[in-house]
Amino acid sequence: MPQTVVALDCMGGDYAPQEIVKGAVAAAQENKNILVKLVGKEDLILEELSKYEYPADALEIVNATEVIDMAEPPAVAIREKTDSSLVKCQYMVKHGEADAMVSAGSTGANLVGGHVIIGRLKGVGRPPLAPLIPTINGVALLIDCGANVDARPAHLLQFAKMGSVYMENIMGIKNPRVGLVNIGSEEEKGNALTKETFPLLQEAEDINFIGNIEARDIPAGAADVVVCDAFVGNVILKTYEGVADALMTKVKGGLKSSLKSKIGGLLIKKSLKETLKGFQIEEYGGAPLLGLKGLLVKTHGNSKAVEIKNSILQCASFKEMDLNTKFMEKLNLK
Repeated sequence: MPQTVVALDCMGGDYAPQEIVKGAVAAAQENKNILVKLVGKEDLILEELSKYEYPADALEIVNATEVIDMAEPPAVAIREKTDSSLVKCQYMVKHGEADAMVSAGSTGANLVGGHVIIGRLKGVGRPPLAPLIPTINGVALLIDCGANVDARPAHLLQFAKMGSVYMENIMGIKNPRVGLVNIGSEEEKGNALTKETFPLLQEAEDINFIGNIEARDIPAGAADVVVCDAFVGNVILKTYEGVADALMTKVKGGLKSSLKSKIGGLLIKKSLKETLKGFQIEEYGGAPLLGLKGLLVKTHGNSKAVEIKNSILQCASFKEMDLNTKFMEKLNLK
């Protein structure tokens, strides 16, 4: 099996480079067929690597002297900071020096660079960000969650098709159910975008469109591919994260509220931990920007090592399944 080469932006995110490097080491230890190129300030990366034991041939440092800050205008940063870790990663993917890249850095710079440097697959209108989100039955793909706030119906049709390919090949879900996010299940509900998108999805014979779904249906596992524009998707994602954090806080508080609850908490601790683990978004890696010539995975700005590790492993699955070829076949772009 060919080795997967991942360019990792070690300077992006709230916990760079400590958690980023830690995640890279964990990925290298778990999958021996991955080479992670750690891109960033060499001295800082070496300092972090000295804390761990790892396969020497699994990690490689690529020095980058600049860092793109979250507040910088994306287009300006991409143009002017060519020796930044984020931009270097993008050029490595463009030039075939890496199969994929992972970054917890500026979302705007990742999106702009993805389009301008890596480039779109010919025929793809708007590459969407598509994270896996937990449901009661497993996971669903939320597509789009942040790349295209002004998408058109034709774009959402492409999202549905690419999402179907992703879920079938990466998650092993045969004939995945596609739902269109709306304010009601009736066909006539919604705004202009959803009303125009509905018949396009309904007429597409190569996807399993189940109709409109409401936001409350998503955690219940009503659909495997959840289609929406980025404005709606980002609100759904952030609500998910906020509710998950609030519930975790309430559960922990409740288990510590009395002596009885503390004893009960100790008895169920292991089972509860395993159950709640499935609802932690970081367990599923980052959000791939689908439809580019190479893979870009954007993780949360506050990513810890576990999300970085899972995002790197995600890249290997993407390559093994040759998803870009399957996207082009599904979209009739060949």
